[in-house]
Amino acid sequence: MKVATVCYFDIYGGAARAAYRIHHALRRHGVDSQMYVNRASAGDWTVQKPDVRGLNAINSFRQHLVTSLINVLRTEGHILFSPALLPSRWPQRLNKSDADIIHLHWVNFEMMSVADIGKLRGPVVWTLHDMWGFCGAEHFTEEFRWRDGYTRQNRPAYESGFDLNRWTWQRKLKHWRRPMHIVAPSRWLADCARHSVIMHDWPVSVIPNPINTEVWQPIDKKLARKILRLPIEGPLLLFGAIGGTSNLFKGFDLLKSALDHLRGEMAGLELVVLGQNAPREPLDLGFPIHYAGHLHDDISLCLFYSAANAVVVPSRHDNLPNSGVEAHACGTPVVAFDVCGLPDIVEHGKTGYLARHFDTEDLARGIRWVMDGAERRSMLGSQSRQAAVARSSYPVVAEQYLQLYKNIDRLHGSSRSL
Repeated sequence: MKVATVCYFDIYGGAARAAYRIHHALRRHGVDSQMYVNRASAGDWTVQKPDVRGLNAINSFRQHLVTSLINVLRTEGHILFSPALLPSRWPQRLNKSDADIIHLHWVNFEMMSVADIGKLRGPVVWTLHDMWGFCGAEHFTEEFRWRDGYTRQNRPAYESGFDLNRWTWQRKLKHWRRPMHIVAPSRWLADCARHSVIMHDWPVSVIPNPINTEVWQPIDKKLARKILRLPIEGPLLLFGAIGGTSNLFKGFDLLKSALDHLRGEMAGLELVVLGQNAPREPLDLGFPIHYAGHLHDDISLCLFYSAANAVVVPSRHDNLPNSGVEAHACGTPVVAFDVCGLPDIVEHGKTGYLARHFDTEDLARGIRWVMDGAERRSMLGSQSRQAAVARSSYPVVAEQYLQLYKNIDRLHGSSRSL
């Protein structure tokens, strides 16, 4: 079976890394997957981008063209918006390919327009990495226009100017006439898709994002700390996000509030922040902070996850964050809020702790509980590793996708023969 895996990036960002892992999990499982991207940085022969001179400049220019349109929308939210307006040549390339399945992932930054997606022929599988597919132009939202319909009456009070979200949503309704098969990595996102106006009658499956558990393995904690020049002894908490402490959706401000509750309560506590270099004016949390910068290689990340006693994921919105899956693969428990897709990763009391929605005192309680006592930490770490292998290893996830492809291909073949 041949699959065309489509994503804007190959390895930059959580969605791209998840897509890249699915692509290679499939290849190792005997599926002939070829990945098509606009920006490639992995140096992988199985990843292709269009052979167009000055492609990066063209891509940047396309994004710049729609920025003025996005700015017409005045909003208080710090959300990524994608109108998906400009046509591309991707429909022609993909429709001419010999792929049995076109598998879409994150195709924004004007990689494909809304109309382009509707022009794809043959079986299409679309793995959602955020809410954009069934929303307007927004990638995440706390509103429910995606469920109720984008009307003039239900526009949030904090928005004004041109209703970019309603316009983009209407274009999706117009161009997406033929249902695509949706894959959601979390039950939360699947439920959202099923209750949305756009996708309510589309087929939806839940398949977790994979991780190569042969590569992502626990490393001796003391050895990891020695290599990274971190304190050999004492409780070490890890937080990671693109943009580090400035990423609103990843909730560092909520973590900071939780850590304020722990001042003076956990002797020797130190924090590691991934995704950010040390700022000019470091935060004063009452204990040391180690800024690890931006890491892209798996070995360095394995070392940091293994060095930590716990990983905290205080996200406001998250589908199935790679940091939680990666931590568990390295045998490290996770503390998070009981929101969105995080319950699909963390088994409360078994592989970590799920705090009540945005209750920072409960988050602090969870951090203290997970990191308290060597025996408990060992048990949680062992159970975290077992859960990652059972749910997220390459063979487990690839087999679920392969069965989905086969079922879709049979249905598509049957429809052609009628």
